[in-house]
Amino acid sequence: MGAVRDAVMATLGSAEPASLPALVVRCMACGAAFAGDRPLTRCETCGGLLDVDLALDRPVRADAFGVGLPPTLRHSGVWRYRPLLPALPDDAIVSRWEGNTPLYEDGRLGEYAGLGAGELRLKHEGHNPTASFKDRGMTVGVSHARAVGARIVACASTGNTSASLASYAAAAGLPALVLIPEGKISGGKLAQTIAYGARVVQIAGDFDQALTLLRELTDAYDVYLVNSVNPFRLEGQKTIVFEMLEQLDWQVPDVIALPGGNLGNTAAFGKALAELLAVGLIDRLPKLAVVQAAGAAPFAAYHAGGYARFEAVVAETIATAIKIGNPASTARARRSIEGTIGLVTTVTDGEIMDAKAAIDRVGIGCEPASAASLAGLRRLVAEGRIAPDARAVGVLTGHVLKDADAVVAYHLADHDGAAREGANRPVSIAATLPALERTLHDALHG
Repeated sequence: MGAVRDAVMATLGSAEPASLPALVVRCMACGAAFAGDRPLTRCETCGGLLDVDLALDRPVRADAFGVGLPPTLRHSGVWRYRPLLPALPDDAIVSRWEGNTPLYEDGRLGEYAGLGAGELRLKHEGHNPTASFKDRGMTVGVSHARAVGARIVACASTGNTSASLASYAAAAGLPALVLIPEGKISGGKLAQTIAYGARVVQIAGDFDQALTLLRELTDAYDVYLVNSVNPFRLEGQKTIVFEMLEQLDWQVPDVIALPGGNLGNTAAFGKALAELLAVGLIDRLPKLAVVQAAGAAPFAAYHAGGYARFEAVVAETIATAIKIGNPASTARARRSIEGTIGLVTTVTDGEIMDAKAAIDRVGIGCEPASAASLAGLRRLVAEGRIAPDARAVGVLTGHVLKDADAVVAYHLADHDGAAREGANRPVSIAATLPALERTLHDALHG
């Protein structure tokens, strides 16, 4: 085993020293600052989580976004917000035209949530290159890896992170190592990861165990970790909020609802809003509403207990993208919720899948975890915690085809011995015109 270790160390060597004087990361717990010219995912003083510390000491104008970009970055919905991002060198940046995702409005979904006409919009991050929001963070994370001379990039994943890392690593010409829970991610996400050429390692355990194991590896070897403990990855995810508010002409909604799994987006959204307020692009903060699956809700329990004690759980939910029992960004998420006087709630798998069916039926579509946003808004309005006339944006994190098996199971499988209400089951008919005419009649008249 010692020979293997020696061979790996010899192959990896040490990263070439980077010259990135403008990059600083700071511990959110003790305030210690470190140069951002190497891969750090925890404070070397106290072990706390790190933030990229940007020098935002002057106003930023909205018309500055996208100005003066090199051709390779002109179409990126992340790098167009460069004044609010880490200063990485142009030749290190790996971009695949990420971002530029739609902000949908459909009155039927507003009605489903219990909100008034025109009060709900859905920001669909499933329209990114690998069909999830992860691409926004990955363009910054992998670009930082290139800037610091990383030899290999790695992640633990429930599926979307692995697909995104594999794609961006391939674009960067870097080898990628991915740890996944064996048999616990959708076939579509696994297929993406394999197709893009990553080395896939299935472990006999859950996501939390995979991440723990990977952190042991990255502590021992010069391997660049791109999970959401990486502060640079969250910088890219901030741009979901930047783009959303720009699409709303910088008119701040009352609530932004998002699914809560590893809580990286919750952390990123809170940081984004604080920075937009600091540079004068918004004049108030919306509430962040974090929605967890009932079977994977350690942060919701922590919040309900007044943040007195955090306890990890064994996660179980159909929404595999948020099936995480020990979120890595818990401390950052708490800061975001406290800073926006936000809300935290849980929804059942049944509520998630019913909300997903509603989103799918209007032609938008999403993966199960995404639908937690709509299900959570519906619950919060019903409980009186969000007013019916509130203006809300729900974030859809992944594409409908990320988990096609869940769609088939919802619509075709029996529920308590019968089809679910509203299930859209294919019908079988004889190959005759009268049979097809009856089917046409049924389709027109319900």
